[in-house]
Amino acid sequence: MAATLFTNARIVDGTAPEPAEPVSVLVEGGTIREVGKAVTSAKARTVDLKGRTLMPGLIDAHVHVVAGVADLGANARLPDSLVTARSFVIMREMLLRGFTTVRDVGGADFGLKQATEEGHFPTPRLVISGKALSQTGGHADFRGRYDDRPSVIERHRLGALGRICDGVPDVRRAAREELKGGADFIKIMANGGCASPTDPIHFLGYSVSELEAIVEEARMAGTYVSAHVYTDEAIRRCVEAGVHSLEHCNLIQPETARLAATKGAVAVPTLVTYDKLVSDGPKLGFPPDSVAKVDVVRSAGMDSLRIMQKAGLPMAYGSDLLGEMHRYQSEEFVIRGRALPAQEVIASATFIAARLLKLEGKIGTVAPGAHADLVVVDGDPLQDLSLLTRQGRHMPLIMKGGDFIKRTSLN
Repeated sequence: MAATLFTNARIVDGTAPEPAEPVSVLVEGGTIREVGKAVTSAKARTVDLKGRTLMPGLIDAHVHVVAGVADLGANARLPDSLVTARSFVIMREMLLRGFTTVRDVGGADFGLKQATEEGHFPTPRLVISGKALSQTGGHADFRGRYDDRPSVIERHRLGALGRICDGVPDVRRAAREELKGGADFIKIMANGGCASPTDPIHFLGYSVSELEAIVEEARMAGTYVSAHVYTDEAIRRCVEAGVHSLEHCNLIQPETARLAATKGAVAVPTLVTYDKLVSDGPKLGFPPDSVAKVDVVRSAGMDSLRIMQKAGLPMAYGSDLLGEMHRYQSEEFVIRGRALPAQEVIASATFIAARLLKLEGKIGTVAPGAHADLVVVDGDPLQDLSLLTRQGRHMPLIMKGGDFIKRTSLN
């Protein structure tokens, strides 16, 4: 792997409201070795960025890389071979948008993660929860009211986002099985959801004793629990049970946001998915009953950002898109930018997300010792977040682990 020296780079990483003064960044062997104004190397190829923005590779902390179609019940019935092939297309396109790391919060298994690590395909780094845990009739139960098939039928299908388990002994066993199978953390469905057929948004998922048991299993394995939650009540009971990663949070209220911040939790809003489920979902197979549930949470999304910001609750970047809607992944930057400063929006996809993924110092930063995951941007995203959209159009260079994934001429 050849060494690369980037010169005249203005770093934007979410830690400051303005781009840094131009510096040089030396990459060797897939790792950032030096960053500074006087860095030189006789053996490295030099890439003069001419004052362009250099960012750490972006991080999306809420994706479903196996969701090749919007109808998740149908997706779970597809053959594993088809789901696998589609997932590599989805991940390649994520990488070409500048997302060099993604956290899959339901669906991807260790085999898929191992395939990405073997390096034969262009993909982001993949952090996985395995199958999300759901109670009967919860957000990962797609059987419908008239379907009385055993709930275990689709459990081992790659296209299934979750598995059903009920009662303390069963949820403990399920969590242990996912951890044994290579899960980096545990995902649970602790509220009703838009995509599933029998659980209104206000439904609470799992008893407190079940939540606490799952959290204990994760802690014993040295990791954490992530929860699908919308309502204030669901968020509060998860926080009190020790859940660390709070997905969505559209209906959170100030007191609960402050409690979550005090407990050291991290929120992962996913506002772009609601816009696209309404505009594109019906024609892409998202069930009508599910579309009808979207408005319950969609309208509160922007307020939730302001509430969490004021409470000091850290927010990581998430998109949560399905099927052909994955192409809107980067639009979350622009949506959040309507309520939050650009610096905070960028931080959500860099060091805050890295901390959530337990990879702080390795991703989400341009610093010695970090993976050489880097994105060059034409222009200043602190002034215009839309530069991070349009399928990487404004990203002439994308590097992952020291290898150029995309390299176009710098005029």
